[in-house]
Amino acid sequence: MEVKITDDGSITLFSEQFNQHYHSKFGAKTESDRVFLELGFTYTAEKFENIKIFEMGFGTGLNAWLSAVAAEKSKINTSYFGIEKYPVKSEIHEKFPVDLRLFHQSTWDEEVQINDFFVFKKQKISLEEVDLRNDFNLIYYDAFAPEAQPELWTEEVFKKLFDALVLGGILTTYCSKAYVQRNLKAAGFSIEKHLGPPHKREVLRAIKQI
Repeated sequence: MEVKITDDGSITLFSEQFNQHYHSKFGAKTESDRVFLELGFTYTAEKFENIKIFEMGFGTGLNAWLSAVAAEKSKINTSYFGIEKYPVKSEIHEKFPVDLRLFHQSTWDEEVQINDFFVFKKQKISLEEVDLRNDFNLIYYDAFAPEAQPELWTEEVFKKLFDALVLGGILTTYCSKAYVQRNLKAAGFSIEKHLGPPHKREVLRAIKQI
């Protein structure tokens, strides 16, 4: 696992196990802001009084941290639950910004109040194993790319996520490959294509229509 500085000055990791970066090398924070915060959190905050988030791929904790900041700024009560089968090792945490370290130092399987509007919980478990209730408003789908983890981009997986959302709930992801779109639609989602962050032509927002 190697720490890398991306083009916008924020950090990402490179996984030798999966031969993948955790975020865009053209800007980790820029990518997360566009894909998960703008198209996800901000959009969901306009539709629901409170937000319950599920994230597949807790990773560096970047999306959780940005969501905590957004929740406090917008004063919207937000509950976050993230899973990570391959947690980042503690020696890597020390190279992270202080804001990210808080999420990694939090105890697994326990709810932590990050600020007045944000409750955080993480679990060391796979998507196949996790039990999801059907009360999420928003899903950040941030698994490694299909070429690294094809088993996480199937119709079956997306059906599980579709069932985990309330009506009107959404899923956002950086991956817009044609077969990913097909699998999302087959699972029941309506698909929207949106302009992506730098060097990414388009990204997806999938909606469980009312």
